[in-house]
Amino acid sequence: MAAPDISKLKIERGSPSAAPIRRPRRWKWLIIGAVVLIAIGAVVARGGGGKADVDVATVAQAWPSQNYTLLNATGYVVAQRKAALSSKATGRLEWLGVLEGSRVKQDEVVARLENRDVSAALGQAQANVKVAQANLEQGQAELMDARNANQRAQDLLQQKFIAASAADAALARYNKAKATISADRASIAAAQANARAAQVAVDQTLIRAPFDGVILTKNANVGDNITPFSSAADSKGAVVTIADMDTLEVEADVSESSLAKIRVDQPAEIQLDAFPELRLSGTVSRMVPTLDRSKATLLVKVRFNDRDPRILPDMSAKVAFLSKPVPPEDRVAVTAVQPSAIVQRDGKSVAFVIVDDKAHVTPVAAGRKVGELVEVRGLKPGDKVVLKPSEKLQNGQPVAATKK
Repeated sequence: MAAPDISKLKIERGSPSAAPIRRPRRWKWLIIGAVVLIAIGAVVARGGGGKADVDVATVAQAWPSQNYTLLNATGYVVAQRKAALSSKATGRLEWLGVLEGSRVKQDEVVARLENRDVSAALGQAQANVKVAQANLEQGQAELMDARNANQRAQDLLQQKFIAASAADAALARYNKAKATISADRASIAAAQANARAAQVAVDQTLIRAPFDGVILTKNANVGDNITPFSSAADSKGAVVTIADMDTLEVEADVSESSLAKIRVDQPAEIQLDAFPELRLSGTVSRMVPTLDRSKATLLVKVRFNDRDPRILPDMSAKVAFLSKPVPPEDRVAVTAVQPSAIVQRDGKSVAFVIVDDKAHVTPVAAGRKVGELVEVRGLKPGDKVVLKPSEKLQNGQPVAATKK
């Protein structure tokens, strides 16, 4: 078979199908649109329509006494006079007349043990006293009769009407009656001593308050066995615990390195963790003359100058040791804020208060410095304010807090 002849084949180079296809350049328009959007966003942000990131602080209450504070310490409220009440006798608790929080007077009976046995012994001892007193009365009557008989015998002896032996017998009877009187008086003293001992035994079954105070804890109930000098099973030692609330004070640990700032009779201010708004005046009453070697601290005791019924033993407390007593006008809390929140706008002191995520210009008046804060009027505690507001921050502009 012969090979095909391709010499007659032609290529049409000028054909329209061979012309190149041009596509629209869409990416250029996308770039132009993005640039325009960025420019518009920048303009809107500069015009106040965007959210500005700001640092935020809270307006607080501050106490001017901070300006007099030399040192701060923490501690606990304790009662200087506190006692765990029990009986000296051992027995079953028969009556308990107080509860936690009950106020009692000195020598008031708060509890009683069973005492029928010792009460019976007391009654017997008191009866013996009466018997001894009756014997004394009988002896006194016998002494009077013997004295009269002896006098008559001596008169008759001088007249020779009786023998000397009869007069001697009358004198001996008189002397014996006098000796009986001495014995009767000694018997009365012994009986009275026995009665006092029996009374002591009865008193030991009564538990009395040693001073005016408040019952803190109740450790036993009626029916419990009270054994103060042993640890027998199912027995109790102390029945109740009492504290004199007029002797409450704060015990605070002060670092050894800060002892130079503390002295006896130094003014102080006491703040209770349970009542942060309560500031009480105090005075350093004494310093325990020994250091805690493990903590390198000294125990300082601060008494309350101001009394408040809400103060309870074992409350946590903070003590501010002051350079001088706080004047009455400085014992009231003031509204304060960080100084960087106050700026000048149009010649006026203002602060930007955040309400509903928008910064609002609020005129303020700055006062004295209180610690690291500054007293301010025109704001109220709890307000959120902008710290170091930018010159571009405008009234009513939305903001986003970066720090709460």
